[in-house]
Amino acid sequence: MPLRPMIDSRERFIGRVLVVDDIENNRDLLTLRLELQGHTVSIAEDGKQALQQVESNEFDLIMLDIMMPEMDGFEVLEHLKKDASYRHIPVIMISALDDLDSIVKCIEMGAEDYVQKPFNGTLLKARVTACLEKKRWRDTERKYLQQLKIEQEKSERLLLNILPKPIADQLKAGHETIADDFSNVTVLFSDIVDFTHRAATVKPIELVARLNEIFSVFDDLANQFALEKIKTVGDEYMVVGGVPTNRDDHAEAVAEMALQMQQEIGRFTLGSDEPLSMRIGIHSGPVTAGVIGKNKFIYDLWGDTVNIASRMESSSIPGKIQVSEVTCNILAEKYKLEERGLLDIKGKGQMLTSFLIGKKQN
Repeated sequence: MPLRPMIDSRERFIGRVLVVDDIENNRDLLTLRLELQGHTVSIAEDGKQALQQVESNEFDLIMLDIMMPEMDGFEVLEHLKKDASYRHIPVIMISALDDLDSIVKCIEMGAEDYVQKPFNGTLLKARVTACLEKKRWRDTERKYLQQLKIEQEKSERLLLNILPKPIADQLKAGHETIADDFSNVTVLFSDIVDFTHRAATVKPIELVARLNEIFSVFDDLANQFALEKIKTVGDEYMVVGGVPTNRDDHAEAVAEMALQMQQEIGRFTLGSDEPLSMRIGIHSGPVTAGVIGKNKFIYDLWGDTVNIASRMESSSIPGKIQVSEVTCNILAEKYKLEERGLLDIKGKGQMLTSFLIGKKQN
C-alpha cells in the first residue's frame, strides 16, 4: 500500500483572517492569538472598515464583533450574506457571555460559529480551525463544480457541432431512436469542379487547410440563412432547409445560400491561380431525417428527394445552380430561372430542370 504524505494540520488550515472589533484591546488580543496559530491577520475598527477591507482583499475567515457603533455586527453580516461575492466567507461572531439571543440570531442569519469574551485559547483555535477546514472543502467543491460546468459546456458545444439542438436534446433525454418525416424540405448538394485533379498537385496539409477555409465560409452561410448542414464528403457539401424545424421558406433560404456559395467559391484557388468553381444541385420534397449509429453517429437524410438533389448536382455544369422542376415552381415568383430542358436522370428518366440565376429585382 502506498504511503500517504504527512500533512501538518497547521499548514492545511492556516488562513487570512479579518478581525472586526471597535475595542482595541479585544482586537490586539485576538490578533495575537491568531498570529500565534500561524494565521495572517487584518483588522477593522468598525463595520464600514470591515466591508471596505472585504471589497479590496480576499479572506478565509471573518471574526466579527456584534456590538459596534454606527454599523453593528448584524448589519455587516446581513450585507455579507446578501452579496454573492462574499457570502462564501465564513463568519465567526464575537459576543459577550450573556448575549446568547444575539448569537442565535446571527447563526440564523448565516454566521458559521461564535466565540465569547473573554477568549478561551483552546476553544478559539478549535473553532477557527473547524471553520477554515469547512471553507477549504467548500472552495474545493466550488472549483470542481466550476470545472464540471466548463467541461459540460465544452461537451454541449461539441454535441451541437455534430447534431441540431432539437436532436441533441432528444439524445440527452435518453431517446434511443430518433427519426422524423418532413413533408416539405429543400436539399442542396455542391461539388468543386476538377477537385481530384487539382488536389493531386498540392500537399495534403495545404489541401485540408483550403477545404477547411471553403467549408468554414459555407458553414457561416448555413448559419446566416438558418439552414442545417448535414455533412461533407470529400469536396462535397450537403445542406438542407426545413429540417429539423419546419419552415415555409425552405426553398428560398437554400436558393440564397446557393447564390452566395457560387460567389464565395470564386475567391479560392487550389494548385493554380485559376479560381475554383462549383456545381450545385437543388431539389425539394419529403425526406426522413434521423440519427444513425452508436459510434461517431451523424444526423442524416433519406428518401427520393435526397437522391434527386444529388442527381441535380452531378448533372449540372460548372458555375451553375441546377434546380428540379419542383423547386423551380416554388422559386419562380421571386427568382430568375433559365430553363435547361429535359435531362435523362439516372433512376428517374426524363426530368425538366432549370438554372437558378438570381433574385428578381422589385
